[in-house]
Amino acid sequence: MSNTIIMKKIALFIVILTTLSFDTFKEEAFDTGEYIKFRIHYGIVNAGYATLEVKDATINNKKVFHAIGKGYTTGVSKLFFKVEDLYESYFDKETGEPYRYVRKINEGGYTKNQEGFFYQKENKVLVKDYKRKSEKTILLTDNNVQDILSSFYYLRNHPNIDKLKAGESISIDMFFDEEITKFKLKYVGRQDITTKFGTVSTMMFKPLVQTGRVFKEKESVTLWISADDNKVPLRIKADLAVGSLKADIDEYKGLKYPFKVKK
Repeated sequence: MSNTIIMKKIALFIVILTTLSFDTFKEEAFDTGEYIKFRIHYGIVNAGYATLEVKDATINNKKVFHAIGKGYTTGVSKLFFKVEDLYESYFDKETGEPYRYVRKINEGGYTKNQEGFFYQKENKVLVKDYKRKSEKTILLTDNNVQDILSSFYYLRNHPNIDKLKAGESISIDMFFDEEITKFKLKYVGRQDITTKFGTVSTMMFKPLVQTGRVFKEKESVTLWISADDNKVPLRIKADLAVGSLKADIDEYKGLKYPFKVKK
């Protein structure tokens, strides 16, 4: 497998990581000031980093959450295939409904520069494409549609996430690439994993992904989130046709609840 192909897989993995995620908000698993950093590695190669951060913002005189996701390659990986991705989402603090999203990506020369505006009452999204200098209004078939980044925070607050049994799934409608996609997470069970901070009790999920040239099978991605009230992602692993990509939490601050470590 060539270095270019490997780097393309790393780029896709970064996109999944910076946008992953858990039919109403419960008490929030996060708050303003939360910051999480992940180290991404392909075998022994340190391929890049991804960060997730929550800030405050104001839209239409209303205080909202402003989530920022970044992903980038580093070191040798950056020399072969440069990735600089930025995802932003502005969503309601009470309902989780998104108001606006930003998507600026550069993946080995493939670029996008878009901004979307949700009009929830009219069930539509106005997408502005700054690269193509165009606008498009897309009608939504559901009044509960998330953008790709708000999905992550919305699902962390899912009211039934602690009640799932092995094999059960939760799903949402997600707006991505100017269309609505069904995003589904299947609960696998609980597992203790070793992190740089110690042993942590986790909940394991399988995000259902499309089988194709990159991932080996439909359930080849596994996500581990903390089993405490934070529901913070700790690890994600993707099995590829050759080898695997893994991301581990490398740094955190501003968690709403104490981070529970067994030892």
